[in-house]
Amino acid sequence: MSKKLQAIRGMHDILPDKTPLWQRLEKAMAAVCHQYGYAEIRMPIVESTDLFCRSIGEVTDIVEKEMYTFEDRNGDSLSLRPEGTASCVRAGLEHGLFYNQVQRLWYQGPMFRHERPQKGRYRQFHQMGIECFGLSGAEIEAEVILMSYRLWKKLGLAEELTLEINTLGTSEERAAYKHVLVDYFEQHVEQLDEDSTRRLTSNPLRILDSKNLALQGLIEGAPRMMDSLGEDSTRHFSTLQGYLKEAGIHFVHNPRLVRGLDYYSHTVFEWTTKSLGAQGTVCAGGRYDGLIDQLGGKQTPAVGLAMGVERLVLLLEQLEQTAITPLAYIVYQGEQASKQALKLAERLRNELPEQSIILHCGGGSLKSQFKKADKAGASIALILGEQEIENEAVSIKFLRERSEQTLVPQSELEKFLRNYS
Repeated sequence: MSKKLQAIRGMHDILPDKTPLWQRLEKAMAAVCHQYGYAEIRMPIVESTDLFCRSIGEVTDIVEKEMYTFEDRNGDSLSLRPEGTASCVRAGLEHGLFYNQVQRLWYQGPMFRHERPQKGRYRQFHQMGIECFGLSGAEIEAEVILMSYRLWKKLGLAEELTLEINTLGTSEERAAYKHVLVDYFEQHVEQLDEDSTRRLTSNPLRILDSKNLALQGLIEGAPRMMDSLGEDSTRHFSTLQGYLKEAGIHFVHNPRLVRGLDYYSHTVFEWTTKSLGAQGTVCAGGRYDGLIDQLGGKQTPAVGLAMGVERLVLLLEQLEQTAITPLAYIVYQGEQASKQALKLAERLRNELPEQSIILHCGGGSLKSQFKKADKAGASIALILGEQEIENEAVSIKFLRERSEQTLVPQSELEKFLRNYS
């Protein structure tokens, strides 16, 4: 007996009852990016493995353990992209998008990491990202944060999310801070767990990010990055906070919010929620002025963010923001009525483009058609029969409320439906 075919572990189908929420999120993202003058860029799913070795780093968990990497028929090492920023930078460098110009870009699409699947985290997952190249001031960081906040408001999520911000200063300030941090943790090395002991030599900043409850007291007593900042970096962070306060954005300064990669500098931020348990971060971003230089381009300031689509959809589901249901389902009896119904459906779709109008297909009794209208979630059924055609009208049966069936002239139908919806 052949093995039952099914999706690969950690890679999931998005079924028709879920896609409307995804489409709503995608549509809202596209609208917000258009408002701010950001243009969409689309990159390949497969890239040279070297791109991610150079951007993320060869000794990181993502590259060493999580990437889907293979050799093609030419013997070249290729990888499914684990994130979007590196591909976006590669595309910009390849096509000369960064030379003496500002670029505001956004992208969306699937990413791949071979990690343990759990709620809101999959091996094929989807990201939406915003990237801006060529601007070094705090105002562009504020703009990117404001874009995300506008998206949350558009989706009804603003009250569910908290903005956390921090600064990493310049690369020189961060290097000095690492030495201070290592000195501190080496004095308490016996209290560190296995992960933190390993990070002490490879990536000491990430110790601050540890979720081990036994380490929280030790981490709380660690030196603060703010104490290692110079005047310019302190002013930059203060300026950003001023912009956010002026815009009415509430935020929390989280001194333990860090990034493990050296190309990050100055501002880092995350939008978090308590509604998704351990997977509380739905959006993360920051300034990464060192990445383009690291990938072979000229030093170029850059700031961006990425958001996890699956986690945002989970959040929308928890808030019971279910799929938008059809306004009307057209049922009919007789050959002449079937032709009129097709014509009516197209007319209503032209006049009410924002509404979903379903035309019954496949015949059957009116009773069976009403059952299908109810199952489709339609608010009303529009009925066309001999009597309705003769009177140039449509009978309306209310499926979600106890109201009498009514007859509406076809000439007044659009007005009726607009008022009803």
